[in-house]
Amino acid sequence: MSELTTVARPYAKAAFGFAVEAKAIDSWLTQLTFAAEVAKDETIKGYLSGGTSVEQVQTLFLNVCGEQVDSNGQNFLKVMAENERLLVLPQVLEQFIALKADFDQEIAVDVTSAVEVTAEQKTKLSAALEKRLARKVKLNCTVDASIVSGLIIQAGDMVIDGSIKGKLSRLATSLQS
Repeated sequence: MSELTTVARPYAKAAFGFAVEAKAIDSWLTQLTFAAEVAKDETIKGYLSGGTSVEQVQTLFLNVCGEQVDSNGQNFLKVMAENERLLVLPQVLEQFIALKADFDQEIAVDVTSAVEVTAEQKTKLSAALEKRLARKVKLNCTVDASIVSGLIIQAGDMVIDGSIKGKLSRLATSLQS
């Protein structure tokens, strides 16, 4: 999987750089999302993996994408097809989204709680996390009754486990050592 990420990174950077220059980040995000979904299709995957010529792959892929992709997007897809990289479009999309979030100084934060988080709690939590992380925060809240009480907050590599389940687990580990 890391190999695909490595292959996708330069394409994502190039697409993002062009999108920023053209002030069309959202348009490029939409186009890449569509193209990535096309690349995920099992029939298309088989066609891309087969011994089909580059010209046939380009024609097929661009015909399937149709008007969903503008001329600049088509040129981008042609380059990827010439380099036989259309299969990494989902990873290119992931990298593009990460670059956009970094550009927007935004971070997605996963919050897991034992009960539903209220709107007031979300507001307070967002404000506190924005202050700590120095970025705009987008909360993704989920409920997991198995954590008993408290919150588990995950933002990138940072994890704050304030759940009762986590505290009991740490206590058990320290008692055993």
